[in-house]
Amino acid sequence: MDFTECYGDTVSSVAAAARSGCRTRVRRLIKRGCSVDCRDNRGWNALHEAAAAGSADCVQEILSAASAGSSRRCHAYVNSLTHEGESPCYLAAQRGHRAVVRLLLKAHANINQLTNDLSCPLYAAVDGGHKEVVELLVGKGAEVNRTHTASCWTCLHQAVYKGHSEIVRILVDVCNLEALDDHGISPLFVAAQYGQQECLEILVNAGANVNIQAADLATPLLIASQEGHQACVDFLLDHGADPNTACSHDWPQLPIHAAAEFGHIGVLRRLIAATDRMCDCGDGMVSPLYAAINRHQSKSVELLLREGYSPDGQDCTHTLGLRSPLSFALCHTSSRADSESVRLLVAAGARLTEEDWIYALATDKTDLLQLILEHRWIPRPETLIRDCSVKHHHGKTVLQLQELRELLCVALNQIHFAACWLPLLLKAGLEPSLLLQLHMLEQADSDVLNYLLEFVNWSTLSTPLKHALDRRRVERTWEPCPNFASIPHLSHICRLQVRAVLGPDLLMRTNVIQQLPVPSLLHDFLQFRDIPEASYTHSPPSPLLNGIQGEQSTHQHRHVL
Repeated sequence: MDFTECYGDTVSSVAAAARSGCRTRVRRLIKRGCSVDCRDNRGWNALHEAAAAGSADCVQEILSAASAGSSRRCHAYVNSLTHEGESPCYLAAQRGHRAVVRLLLKAHANINQLTNDLSCPLYAAVDGGHKEVVELLVGKGAEVNRTHTASCWTCLHQAVYKGHSEIVRILVDVCNLEALDDHGISPLFVAAQYGQQECLEILVNAGANVNIQAADLATPLLIASQEGHQACVDFLLDHGADPNTACSHDWPQLPIHAAAEFGHIGVLRRLIAATDRMCDCGDGMVSPLYAAINRHQSKSVELLLREGYSPDGQDCTHTLGLRSPLSFALCHTSSRADSESVRLLVAAGARLTEEDWIYALATDKTDLLQLILEHRWIPRPETLIRDCSVKHHHGKTVLQLQELRELLCVALNQIHFAACWLPLLLKAGLEPSLLLQLHMLEQADSDVLNYLLEFVNWSTLSTPLKHALDRRRVERTWEPCPNFASIPHLSHICRLQVRAVLGPDLLMRTNVIQQLPVPSLLHDFLQFRDIPEASYTHSPPSPLLNGIQGEQSTHQHRHVL
């Protein structure tokens, strides 16, 4: 029921006069026999009106009239409550009327009277920022550590929340600094959460615990980092806050994770310098890269990588169900190649797994594969076997043997999309013989198969591969190029030899071709640019893929996972 609206026809004449602050009129009405105890629709009487209006003169007149009877009646009158449980003292304190509060206390007003919503005169004065009233009530012995509101906040919690630093200075000398609400949150935690730096400093200097943890293990440093309160973070760190305290029951969350997740770069930079690097790759820990990717905070990702955090993080499958930062970024965004986090991780050399290659190859869009190949160098197989320590080549991260194996595994299982990925891989320097597998020759589209065979000496294929091609020719599932029926031209054999000597990686990806003593007209031929690429056809996938094929409407293209 709403008791806040006052109906004019329910207010007594004395109450109306008290509301206006007219002492003479109040006195005249009382002498005429008008009652001071009549209540309006809110349960307010004349004393409530005078107290709320801050009229000390009217309060004195009304109290004098009330005390004309017994002292017991006067005591009950001064503590009369509205329908919402508000005493005259509460109404005066709420509005900052110090003189009225003093008069009411002298008349034996209950200093700790609670309202229906568990507030009291001191809490109301604190909430309103009325410093002088707070000083008066505290000096008169008001209960300072009682909990108020449904959240069980104390007056100190509320003073900090409102940023009333002068009131906080008063309360820290009399209140329990470590009082906890129903979530285990202390006043210092509130200061950190709402960026009340001055209140935070007062509490810390008074001895409040900077490393206190809430019921969910969150610390003041974590919440300040989450909210981006740079000054509070700096002050807490400078006064002993531990950035390496786990702040979650579920996983080892640290303040650095909160700063990374919400993109507070200044805070993140400070925490990077203060936090133990075990969170980067340590077993059982969680890299802050995961948190940054979760909210698409590419600036956080960029800063962490620049400061030396590993793009591979650690396998958090058992902790959060996440295998790597890159896999999380790939599955966490609808536009994978356009994701800045994906680009940053790939550029930083994040390891590519079979799952990652699926995102790049099992689609008719080549943007992600192009992004990967911009930052990855496909080495010659013999180089991988001979020197597995090579990490970078021509400014790009070299694919390691396991990465190359997984690339080939996915490619040979995604032949339906070979028209999309095959030209890119061959132009990036992939050795074509690695794809000359029986499965490839049996399943590839006719144009795709022709394109691949143009990169090899088709006359020297192994017997099983030749038999597979013969079967497809008879079954009319493959229409070979006319030149496949004859021995390769000498020019083709020469360019294969050039490719073999230089290596497909150098021939296709560098300007080494321009340094050869051959006419410039042969450059395109030596780099196989004369071969027409196969076009992707939107045909039904094989029955083997029906169970795992899905449609990504956001991309407007097919994606098989």
